[in-house]
Amino acid sequence: MEPKYMVCTENNISQPLNRQAAINRVKELERSGVNAYIISQDEGERIKKSHDKLHTPRWS
Repeated sequence: MEPKYMVCTENNISQPLNRQAAINRVKELERSGVNAYIISQDEGERIKKSHDKLHTPRWS
């Protein structure tokens, strides 16, 4: 079974997508000026269930 991913924005988490579809969606959102991140389906479901927010990565 192929791993599934979800695209997470500030206000939304997508339905599960395959890898290439998730990459394309993030690129499309970035061109529109929306910050988006690819997360695993497990992480996306956890965030949805707990009504938590994505803790955005900090690169320092």
